[in-house]
Amino acid sequence: MAELTLDTARKILDAALAKGVEKKLKPLVVTILDARGAVKVTAAQDGTSLMRAEIAHGKAYGALALGMGSRALYQRAQEQAYFIDSVNTLAQGRLVPVPGGVLIMDGSTLLGAVGVSGDTSDNDETCAVAGIEAAGLKANAG
Repeated sequence: MAELTLDTARKILDAALAKGVEKKLKPLVVTILDARGAVKVTAAQDGTSLMRAEIAHGKAYGALALGMGSRALYQRAQEQAYFIDSVNTLAQGRLVPVPGGVLIMDGSTLLGAVGVSGDTSDNDETCAVAGIEAAGLKANAG
């Protein structure tokens, strides 16, 4: 698979949302971007709060833009706050450097990223990883 197809993105989406239901999490938003940063699919469960879609997108976008899961971005923000702040300024505020943004890998090929928002960042990340793995791909959370 050289690119992320809509069918694969839907599998990731469905599995990520199913993981949230299984774990009885708060309502989630899942956004999946392809390798060039274009939205493949976004869905919000009933009851999500207003900014969840933007946060999910920011988690995926940050992971994709810097080539590392948003957990790694979070850790980097703790160690090098000025760097992450500068990059976020360059990205016009579109990065959300907290766990929940996970790179989608097919072997060593980057296919895109998943961003999940709605519950704790750790739970969001768990759902993103579950979705990617359910599609038979490798998750890189950070």
